[in-house]
Amino acid sequence: MSPQITPIADTEQDLELTERLLAPDGRRVPNPQLDPFVADLDAAALRALYRDMVILRRIDAEGVALQRQGQLGLWAPCQGQEATQIGTARALEARDYVFPSYRETGVIYARGAQPGDYVRMWRGEEGSAYDPAVLRVAPLQIIIGAQTLHAVGYALGIRHEGADEVAVTYFGDGATSQGDVNEAMIFAASYGVPVVFVCQNNHWAISEPVALQSQYPIAGRAPGFGIPSMRVDGNDVIACMAAMRWALDHARSGKGPAYIEAVTYRMGPHTTADDPTRYRPEGELEAWRRRDPISRLEAHLRSAGELREEHLAEIQSAADAVAKEMRAQCLSMVTRPALAVFDGVYAEPHSGLERQRDEYASYLASFESEAGA
Repeated sequence: MSPQITPIADTEQDLELTERLLAPDGRRVPNPQLDPFVADLDAAALRALYRDMVILRRIDAEGVALQRQGQLGLWAPCQGQEATQIGTARALEARDYVFPSYRETGVIYARGAQPGDYVRMWRGEEGSAYDPAVLRVAPLQIIIGAQTLHAVGYALGIRHEGADEVAVTYFGDGATSQGDVNEAMIFAASYGVPVVFVCQNNHWAISEPVALQSQYPIAGRAPGFGIPSMRVDGNDVIACMAAMRWALDHARSGKGPAYIEAVTYRMGPHTTADDPTRYRPEGELEAWRRRDPISRLEAHLRSAGELREEHLAEIQSAADAVAKEMRAQCLSMVTRPALAVFDGVYAEPHSGLERQRDEYASYLASFESEAGA
């Protein structure tokens, strides 16, 4: 299932090199490779995927709003990438373990995150954003590509223990230029471990276009490591689920790692500290809005008579309820005292730690002195 290696000349040609099941206008298109993996999806299942994507977009919008209002230090939007995240994450088994980057809000949502979990890390509060043991999701990784090595290490453990699970790691197109990602692929292929690599190609590594760092489809790199790959339309939630089921089946059956490149688009900024109007070509965003993953599935369901006004009203109500609770939990969080960072570092008193605590206390006190001057 590895892709044909053809240079990328423009966006339209880029999209022609992807596997899909839904055309941008919502028409269902046959695909012999993907169809068998989603034969069980009925109208109710498709509505559930649509519901997930609408809720995710509402969560994302609330995160941006909270950051703009000074309640969060930063937020990494995922608008436009809902199909990739929901489609792949909903294909996972509960026993699988995920190693995300910082943009996988939809993945942690699908794994059972609670409203406060979306904002805790971005607010700079104590601990991880959520309990990794409960969600079976490692903490959100800020260091670009580092989580791929963690996933392969975990997958090595799976292989040694003979466990029936798969490690899955998510990363962006920019991360594929990092050594960590390539080293992870070498180890994964060499040891034949059960890991799935999911590259969300959203076309922009901050301000660098993907075509600058990758003249050929990114999925074409994986076979060079001995890893089978698939390039899928990342704005087609059904195709994303099918591709993930293929990859999971491959890894779980003892055949080693698999690789998915989901071709999607980041509609918003890289983070709320970014201004994409400074580097994104005029008209590009509007062109991708016409390929919106939510609108695509909505058009498909409406044409089949499977999405009625009562469905839409319930879904919007559910999305608003999640966002309201997310905001309430964010505003109710109490930041622990700054000096508490030294608590629990050692089981017994430690003179070096006490000295550092005193130095930090003096540093904090200096700001109070300046304010009173």
